[in-house]
Amino acid sequence: MLNRAAKPLVKLVERYLPDPFVFVLILTLFVFLAAVLIEQQPVVTVVEQWGNGLWGLLTFSMQMLLVLVTGFMLASTAFMRMLLEKLAHLGNTPGKAILLVTLVSLSASWLNWGFGLVVGALFAKTLARKTPVDYRLLVASAYSGFLVWHGGLAGSVPLTIATPGHFSEDQIGVISTSDTLFSGFNIALLCILFIVVPLVNRLMLPSHQDSVIVSPDKLTDSIEQEHGIEKERALEQVKSNERPADKLENSKILGILIGVFGIAYLVNYFIKDGGLNLNIVNTIFLFLAIALHGTPKRLLQSLQQAVKGGSGIIIQFPFYAGIMAVMVQSGLAESMSQWLISFASAQSLPVLTFISAGIVNIFVPSGGGQWAVQAPVVLPAAAELGADISRVAMAVAWGDAWTNLIQPFWALPVLAIAGLKAKDIMGFCLVQLIITGVIIALALRFF
Repeated sequence: MLNRAAKPLVKLVERYLPDPFVFVLILTLFVFLAAVLIEQQPVVTVVEQWGNGLWGLLTFSMQMLLVLVTGFMLASTAFMRMLLEKLAHLGNTPGKAILLVTLVSLSASWLNWGFGLVVGALFAKTLARKTPVDYRLLVASAYSGFLVWHGGLAGSVPLTIATPGHFSEDQIGVISTSDTLFSGFNIALLCILFIVVPLVNRLMLPSHQDSVIVSPDKLTDSIEQEHGIEKERALEQVKSNERPADKLENSKILGILIGVFGIAYLVNYFIKDGGLNLNIVNTIFLFLAIALHGTPKRLLQSLQQAVKGGSGIIIQFPFYAGIMAVMVQSGLAESMSQWLISFASAQSLPVLTFISAGIVNIFVPSGGGQWAVQAPVVLPAAAELGADISRVAMAVAWGDAWTNLIQPFWALPVLAIAGLKAKDIMGFCLVQLIITGVIIALALRFF
């Protein structure tokens, strides 16, 4: 019944929702017109503000790209593929398979969102080869775990404001992850979602007659073949003696040594009481991926696949930077903040921010890009109302993560690996959107 109710919305989204790059172009024009018409800024001035701001987030853009790339590379290591194969034996009934893929995806997404997307999709295919279960719900369950990424170790908003030199440091300083990711509020919310999300997915399991079960013959026989690694490894045996360069590229000693050096640096960093930030999270995943891939060649093969998923970040972030520059310099961000202050209170601001962030995420499907757009609005409002800055920042983070459930941008890597279309999973994701939205809003208001 829930799937039938969601069907018209799924068709509407599939028919009219364009590529996110089109959205960022439309948003650029919207902000441009608002600065001219509402703030009475000269056209030439706004053009200059926009053009001068295009490259203001280059460091931040690279950090966001590396979150995805390093997570993807770690997920595609032989160790992770072997671990997923072993875990799949626990999901020997449809109900267990749904619960298991959700919990694995939730856990992986909490560690790193790029890692979670890839692990969830690969694990869904692994389970589908072993257990006859509705493949649509299985993949939707894998994607639903992505909900918690912004409350996890690679959450771009909390890690950004914990990184010295971030673009809002003059306003709010550096805010420790102990006040955001590891706050009592965030941990309690995560615990609730780790219980609710798997149970909701399990309750949506169709009867055997209504299930869409994919034959194992139609799925790839080995997870390694997802990235063409099996073929490349076979070729390594032939090519390894052709040139000295081949030996270096296939050298396990070289890859493992550099991986160990990086891990040694991280151990020393944490012994000296270093805290989590974007750079450290990326360092952890980068050197784990280097060590576990073993050879430079295998790492680079994985990198080639990972970069494809980051193309949206590369092209969109300069436009987010330009939008942020216009909003701040034209006075538009200040006007929007004052409007928000006019009907919000210190207690209600986090909930209102969460809802607005969920809406903005439909148009700006990037946590980092969204923070660049919304920070100039919500931070001054929070300061004037005396609201908890860390909670308001997490409200943006959770709002972004929440509507990713129906935002096809981040589902694309999952769907590509699984071999499905957005319409196949959106009905299930819509149910999760409604239920988890209520839970997160209540947590922001009362926890």
